[in-house]
Amino acid sequence: MTQVPDAAQLTSPLHDRHLALGAKLGDFGGWLMPLEYPGGGVVEEHRAVRERVGLFDVSHLGKFTVTGPGARDLVDRVLTNDTQRIAPGRAQYSTLCNQSGGVVDDLYLYLNSDDDVFIIPNASNATTVVAAVSAAAPPNVAVVNRHRDFAVIAVQGPRSADLLDAAGLPSKMTFASFVVIERDGVAVQVCRTGYSGEHGYELVLPADAAGALWDDLMILGRPYGVLPCGLGARDTLRTEMGYPLHGQDLSPTITPVQAGITWAVGWKKPEFIGRDALLAEREAGPVRRAWGLLVLERGIPRAHMQVRLPAADPLTGAVIGEVTSGTFSPTLKVGIALALLDSAVQEGDEVVIDVRGRATAARVVKPPFVASNPR
Repeated sequence: MTQVPDAAQLTSPLHDRHLALGAKLGDFGGWLMPLEYPGGGVVEEHRAVRERVGLFDVSHLGKFTVTGPGARDLVDRVLTNDTQRIAPGRAQYSTLCNQSGGVVDDLYLYLNSDDDVFIIPNASNATTVVAAVSAAAPPNVAVVNRHRDFAVIAVQGPRSADLLDAAGLPSKMTFASFVVIERDGVAVQVCRTGYSGEHGYELVLPADAAGALWDDLMILGRPYGVLPCGLGARDTLRTEMGYPLHGQDLSPTITPVQAGITWAVGWKKPEFIGRDALLAEREAGPVRRAWGLLVLERGIPRAHMQVRLPAADPLTGAVIGEVTSGTFSPTLKVGIALALLDSAVQEGDEVVIDVRGRATAARVVKPPFVASNPR
């Protein structure tokens, strides 16, 4: 059945391709995007990325530019990570925090030059991030929301380099580097990044050129077993890696210190939003920390389920936190979760998850749950 977006929903430049493929669609940040495709669904799409290559449409992600003298310095004063660590042609993961240290959004920035930065935030937070950077911008720096001007196609999996080679796109680059190349008269930004834990790339190009490139990749990828993949598989892939999702594992009430992404904070920088609160939390130690939970019996954990200490009556044990993300792992074939737990919890501890009123045993582990192969 064709799914028609409601008046408030936006659609990807590749929406007609998804309809033609019979995709099941769902809302992501106000965008109607593919969840999965017929012929195997999430599990087969997940397996394609782990073993071969998959294509994701992630055009719902935000896009904006920061240009003008001191663009890099402006971004550095607002976001947590230290942009002085990277050279032009490199991408960097960072966060925008509030004054309390909570994560307003996590994002990737792409440094073209000191005067030209391209940023991809999450779809639902794009306007908020643009507003925060704009508020700090001097008159000679332009911050422009380009959310609907570009499409983003993620090519992920061990055969992703072969597919890019076949498409005439550069594949031999180090992780988090990017180049802009012209293909068929269209500028395509090719970056060695992704959200799957596998070797992969993210391609950014003008929205009106996305359909032709998608079609080419689908045809050229046949010898490599390519599959179109929905955001359902993207979620199971990232959860196996322990990658956080904003709105669940990160939020305005969850800090980078609690979430275990302190590597995305430039602690020696003199200025960024939330700096004082984060320094104080790091010094005192957080009251809760992010961990992985490996389920030891039948049961699939989901966000907001309580985590308890074991007790004679399992669902009466002390509550020590809650699940922030949970799913069935297609690789391990068991339930897995990310959770925020009391700081006293240690790796190897056994806990109980309240899975819809059923006490389900799990072990505290340090993600990733499966081996990462991003390089």
